[in-house]
Amino acid sequence: MIDGMRPIKTITAFGSSRIAPEDARFQDVEVLSEKIAKLGWSGLVGGHQGMMAAFSHGMVKGGGKVTGITLEVFPTPPNHTLTEEKRASDFFERMQMLIEQAQAYIVLPGGLGTLAEFAMTWDLLAIRVLEQRPLIVYGACWKPLIETMQAQLVMSVDHSFDNLIYCETHDAVLAMLARV
Repeated sequence: MIDGMRPIKTITAFGSSRIAPEDARFQDVEVLSEKIAKLGWSGLVGGHQGMMAAFSHGMVKGGGKVTGITLEVFPTPPNHTLTEEKRASDFFERMQMLIEQAQAYIVLPGGLGTLAEFAMTWDLLAIRVLEQRPLIVYGACWKPLIETMQAQLVMSVDHSFDNLIYCETHDAVLAMLARV
């Protein structure tokens, strides 16, 4: 609870582990996640580097908490900003924890791993295995990919694209989360 008034909601952030702190996208996500924390959200991430580090730094800076669902096979770096760490034995357990423990998701700039996390979460929402919750896609890299998927893929259900919320600005992300 925040100030004893409302339950803390949790947002899972999916994103690249390879984007460096000097990159403008890293800095942007750090500022965005600080604002998300100030709305009263806690965070879940799947690691310690790149977008996950940016998200963690911002959450902590904004007064929030962030839990890392990390793999046992990878060491924990000493300079991480996670407030808690839960170790998963494999990628499937990690994915399950990241997906099931969140009330919202944000897909940040990333690569194939992020795409896999995004696709799994999206399909589970589309086929109603998960209760409906926001799946926010943030960052210019996703728009052309989503447009191509919309034109080319045969989706599990006709309403699949109804589950995506594409946001280009911090204000759009924050407005969506304020409604949850």
